[in-house]
Amino acid sequence: MRLATKMMFVTSGVAMSLFAGSGMAAAAPDTEAIVNSTCTYPQIIAAVNAQDPAAGQQITSSPIATGYLQSFVASGPEQRRNYIAQAQAVPEITKYYGLINTVAATCNNY
Repeated sequence: MRLATKMMFVTSGVAMSLFAGSGMAAAAPDTEAIVNSTCTYPQIIAAVNAQDPAAGQQITSSPIATGYLQSFVASGPEQRRNYIAQAQAVPEITKYYGLINTVAATCNNY
């Protein structure tokens, strides 16, 4: 895998972490909660900032991560599953699973 592609997936993993809670390693993300989320981009960013301000800063300061997350949110369930499958192929993303699960569970509160 080219370095640029790998970095895009890692940055995208940070973007996906908006759907979760604490940057700590945790169980695999609840993909159906993510796939079926009705949260908007602003809700996801608010949830990430509430759970992990550093991750929120990483996402909002990266045009790649911001674009990825906006594309993800605008996608339908099947395309979201494709995004998730691609991201899960990058081992570095596992450290964001806890955050992803938390954001997916709480973003509707923002």
